[in-house]
Amino acid sequence: MFGLEIAELLSTVVILLICGVLAGFLAGLLGIGGGVVFVPVFYFVFMHAFHADGNTAMVLATGTSLTCMIPTSISAAISQYKRGNTDLAVIKSWAPGLILGVVVGAVISSFYGGEWLAILFGSIMILNSLNTLLRAKAKPMWSRLPALLWQRVIGFAISCFSVMLGIGGGTLTVPVLNACSVEPHKSIGTSSAVSLFVCVPGAVIMLLTGTTPHDAPIGTFGLVNLLAAICVVPISVLFAPIGVRFGKKVSPVTLKRIFAVALFIVSVRMLAGALL
Repeated sequence: MFGLEIAELLSTVVILLICGVLAGFLAGLLGIGGGVVFVPVFYFVFMHAFHADGNTAMVLATGTSLTCMIPTSISAAISQYKRGNTDLAVIKSWAPGLILGVVVGAVISSFYGGEWLAILFGSIMILNSLNTLLRAKAKPMWSRLPALLWQRVIGFAISCFSVMLGIGGGTLTVPVLNACSVEPHKSIGTSSAVSLFVCVPGAVIMLLTGTTPHDAPIGTFGLVNLLAAICVVPISVLFAPIGVRFGKKVSPVTLKRIFAVALFIVSVRMLAGALL
C-alpha cells in the first residue's frame, strides 16, 4: 500500500499525526504557522519513507507545508483576533509587500527549489533562534516600526523567504515586531495573520504551477502531497486554539524562549540532514 509495508505505513501515519499536534499547538502558542514543524517532518518522511530524492523531498515539503498551514493559520488567526492580539495597522501597511513577496518566492521555489533550500532553512532558523534566545530579556532595538516604505520592504522579504522555505511568515515576523517594541503577545497574534498572506497564495501557486517530480510519492499534485496534508491538517486545526489559550498564561520572556528552543531543535536537525 502506497509502496510501503504495513508497519512502515502505520509508523509514518503516527509521525504525521504527532506532527499535526505539535504544528497546531505551536501555531496557536507562537504564531509561527506550523511550518517549522511541517517542513522538517515532511522532508524526513518523503526522503526516508517514500525514498524521494533530497531535492524532490525539500520542494514537496515546502509546498505541502504551505498547504497544511492554510487551515491551521486560519484557526490560529481567528483565535488571536478574538483575544485582541492582532495589529490590523501592521497588516494593512505590510500587505502590498507581502503579496509581491509571495509571488516571487513561490516562483523561485517552484522552478529552482531543491536541497539547497534545506540548507538555507536550517541556517536562517538557527540564527533566528539564537538571536531570539539571547535577546529574550533584552530591550527592543527600536522604539517603533519604521516608515511605511520600509515596512513594505520588510513584508516583501519576510513573505519571499517564508514561501521559499515553506514556513508561513510568523517565524520571521515575530522577532521583527519584537525588535520594533511591539508587545510579544501582539507580535504573535499579528504574525498569525501574516501567515495567511503567505501560505494561501503560496500554496495555490505551487499546487497549480509546479511540475510534479517523477519520484514524488503517490498523492502528489503539482508540488503538494495531499495525502500527507490530509493526515496532519484536521488535528493541527484542533490544537491551534489550545496553543492560543496556553499562550495567555505564559509570560512574554517564556514565550520567546519556547519559540527559540523549538526553532533551534528543528533547524539543527534539518541542516544536519541536508549536509550529511
